[in-house]
Amino acid sequence: MSLEQDILLAHVLKKPRSYILAHRDEPLTPVLQIQFDELWNRFQQGEPIAYLIGHKEFWSLDLIVNEHVLIPRPETELLVELVLKHTEEKVRIADLGTGSGAIALALARERPHWEIYATDQSQEALNVAKQNAEHLSLSNIQFLLSHWCEALPKFFFDIIVSNPPYIAEGDSHLKDLRYEPQAALVSGRKGLDAMAEIIPSAIHYLKPGGMLFIEHGYNQGSAVTHLFKSCGYNHIQTHKDYAGLDRVTSGIITL
Repeated sequence: MSLEQDILLAHVLKKPRSYILAHRDEPLTPVLQIQFDELWNRFQQGEPIAYLIGHKEFWSLDLIVNEHVLIPRPETELLVELVLKHTEEKVRIADLGTGSGAIALALARERPHWEIYATDQSQEALNVAKQNAEHLSLSNIQFLLSHWCEALPKFFFDIIVSNPPYIAEGDSHLKDLRYEPQAALVSGRKGLDAMAEIIPSAIHYLKPGGMLFIEHGYNQGSAVTHLFKSCGYNHIQTHKDYAGLDRVTSGIITL
């Protein structure tokens, strides 16, 4: 059996994968066989495993996911790493477009003394993020229905982070992502529309010395750097992921 079959079978049986490996020759009941066959057929048609089983690991956290949120990607862990390395002091952070809450929840787990606000314009996505916070017993996050910064409280933040949509309209990769919410993936003709909103608006919510971190596509480093520069950010850096590809750009407001 393949890894994917093992994962789906473990889900159907409500057992760990180690149980599957040890009891591989045991037959399924007719009801369980029907459940497994349905899931396997959906997987073969392209539906992601994470949606079929309803969860995905990120930063060693077991996150609930469904069709209302993007499936967290390993490369986004770089964004979490960079923020954690930036400071250990008590800070106030905003996570824009939180989706499943992956970034905010990872930061909350590592820094329980931080004050974190997570926004999303999708109520369905926020419902998932709140479920995850409750499931993980993380209480130092407030969730806000908001278009990027708009509903943030009227005080200044030390750090703003975002993994916004950054795929261009018509990109060939979108056919492989058809089950995921397109509004969380696609951002205009060049994939830069969301960042062109976030980067200038974040200035009005950051303290002097505050920092913005944004995840982007592997080929967007130069364009995103230009957006940061044109808005007056300083100490701009583009950080590479584990594959050596441009993945996150950061900048500091020094008013």
